[in-house]
Amino acid sequence: MKGMKILLVDDEPLMRMSMVDALEAVGHDVRAAASGTEGIEVVKQKTFDLVITDLRLPGADGLTVMKAAKEQSPHVEVVVITAHGSVETAVGAMKLGAFDYITKPFQMEELLLIVERVGRVIRLRCEDRDFQEKPDDTFTFGGMLGVGSRMQGVLDKVKTIAEADSPVLITGESGTGKDAVANAIHQNSPRRQYPMVKVSCASLSEKRLDAELFGYEKGAFPDAMRLRRGRLELANRGTLFLDEIAASSPGIQAKLLRVLQSGKFERLGGKQILETDVRLVCATQRDLQHEVAEERFNADLLFLLNGVSLMLPPLRKRAEDIMVIADHLLKLNAVKAGKVIEGFSLGAKDLLTRYSFPGNIRELERMVERSVAMVGDGETIQPFDLCGHQSCPFAGGTPNEACEFCKEGLSSVASTDRSMNSLADAREEFEKRYIASVVEQAGGNRAAASKILKLSHKALSEKCKRYGISFSDEDQDLKG
Repeated sequence: MKGMKILLVDDEPLMRMSMVDALEAVGHDVRAAASGTEGIEVVKQKTFDLVITDLRLPGADGLTVMKAAKEQSPHVEVVVITAHGSVETAVGAMKLGAFDYITKPFQMEELLLIVERVGRVIRLRCEDRDFQEKPDDTFTFGGMLGVGSRMQGVLDKVKTIAEADSPVLITGESGTGKDAVANAIHQNSPRRQYPMVKVSCASLSEKRLDAELFGYEKGAFPDAMRLRRGRLELANRGTLFLDEIAASSPGIQAKLLRVLQSGKFERLGGKQILETDVRLVCATQRDLQHEVAEERFNADLLFLLNGVSLMLPPLRKRAEDIMVIADHLLKLNAVKAGKVIEGFSLGAKDLLTRYSFPGNIRELERMVERSVAMVGDGETIQPFDLCGHQSCPFAGGTPNEACEFCKEGLSSVASTDRSMNSLADAREEFEKRYIASVVEQAGGNRAAASKILKLSHKALSEKCKRYGISFSDEDQDLKG
């Protein structure tokens, strides 16, 4: 994220100058104060993202500065600086709302790492706030867009689930939009003003996932150079989204079950019992009942998660939504690319609605993104633009080398004429049908059809003569 607005309160001139220089060097906007009294006056005049304050200060102590900062801006984060003999006071400050503490003497890199973590939390909060401020069509965006009865049923259920506070299990094939549904649940829940923290269980080893979720104390393992708060702490009062929960180990599942039952856990290497208040939203493409039967998933955890569950249908079973989603994605990508795209041609729409999309919405997203990158400003997306495979039929390859998308498009054409034996025949038949559909779309107007097809009048006339396609304005052209 861009630099934060930081207030630094420290009465040691050299230390204060060193911290200001280090923070400004990485892009932050820093205001410094030399006493607690001065710090309190500053927070009354200006809003900050982060306050870094020593606990022992002249005029007013660091806890008083933190209280004043929180009163002025409830979402401001506070990091306290303490000496070795005052660690208990720093821990007390964290219980009162401080983000973290750092003990003197410290390396400047340690402070910058804490500030970086604060930045990540603030960024998550800003993303949630931005979404919350959008119009009330929250349930018609991205992968959740749809007009068919299947998706409308899902959207209605999401609205109901969002208002509750129970754990949620989202199932469905890869690419069906489980992440988008998790976002919608959080962003429309009473927890939306707090962070939504995401973890991909499949991308982390068991030890790494354990450390990410529960955090660790300094010295918990060889690389644990300092205390680190886990995702369960960062998501406190918000939502923790665990993608592909089935990939987690039985040990992790047992610890998560304890958190759901008691709201308590310990950091790795720690003895202190910590409490957290999070809503757990999990997603998987696996059959968890089967995973339980194979003793790969905790039955009690599944019982708790299954209380509120949601299954997302694959895109092939909601064909009526394909063009709704595709048109939406086209607008987003065109704006991002700074282009004006006329839309999808009839041929492109035909191929899109016929394709089975094994990669679901994620595959459609990549397809539209690639198409927008390929076509020029003011152009229309053609069937050939949709496929990025180098050896597709339309690029001059052979049917055996074609990607599945082009095979389906080709077979839909070939099925109308069983007498076609070659790739050339199939391509010619497709071109004939496609040009005829465009001429019909253009109302028989030669100029309009030429513009859509990006062909010269002469080239289009030759092809239409060859295929026996006529124009409504042909007589006028001949007379001219």
